[in-house]
Amino acid sequence: MKGKLYIVATPIGNLEDISLRALRILKEVDLIAAEDTRQTLKLLNHFEINKPLISYHRHNEEIKSEILIEKLENGENIALVSDAGTPGICDPGEEIIKKAIDNNIEVIPIPGACAMINALIASGISTKEFTFLGFLPLNKKLRKQKLDEIENSQKTIIIYEAPHKMESTLKDLKEILNKRKIVLARELTKIHEEFIRKDVDQILENISNLKGEMILIIEGNTSKNDNQNELNTLTLEEHYNYYKENGLSKKEIIKKIAKDRNLNKNEVYMQFLNK
Repeated sequence: MKGKLYIVATPIGNLEDISLRALRILKEVDLIAAEDTRQTLKLLNHFEINKPLISYHRHNEEIKSEILIEKLENGENIALVSDAGTPGICDPGEEIIKKAIDNNIEVIPIPGACAMINALIASGISTKEFTFLGFLPLNKKLRKQKLDEIENSQKTIIIYEAPHKMESTLKDLKEILNKRKIVLARELTKIHEEFIRKDVDQILENISNLKGEMILIIEGNTSKNDNQNELNTLTLEEHYNYYKENGLSKKEIIKKIAKDRNLNKNEVYMQFLNK
């Protein structure tokens, strides 16, 4: 009989945030795969849990995944943990989870702390729809693509950032956010937990004094909704001329009008056949 792979969320700061179920699973499994065995050992010692540990991190995922799959195939139950929070969310885990599924091994999530969700629910910014972008790319082209996505998104955006890179990221965001709300959450569930609800310039003024794990919650671009609502009050002719004055081609204009008004492109095209 095959073993089971448990994806166990661990505290992101306050040790009291671990669930009773997570503690039970950590006590019952045959092996714990940890992002950093030294960090996990501190957690296990605190709760008086004595289990074998195996290192499983970004740089050895491919090799260790094969070892773990073999153990699971042989009937061992394994708990996967990261240094803090939920494995697989900007932490190692995806590789072994995919391979376990491919090998018909049961994958069982053990819910618990997740930094981005805690930051979002206490931010005061809309939780109805959101996009999690993880860490912004360092590559200039890829970074520009992500910044464009943030600029145009009507959904709340969540990003992680390292403290020593936060200043440059805030400067990049300053160019695109205009008056949109932004919240910097840091050191969640720890002694110095803080939510900074200020504009980008004000946060930049004090960023050199801030330390610890950081998350940015960014309000969606609601101005795009306002602009679209205004366009939809125009006649089709006025709508067409608006885009024409902005230098768009006939094909581009028809595509945009169809999207704005949720119409079929051919229907719009027939309206402007002779233009």
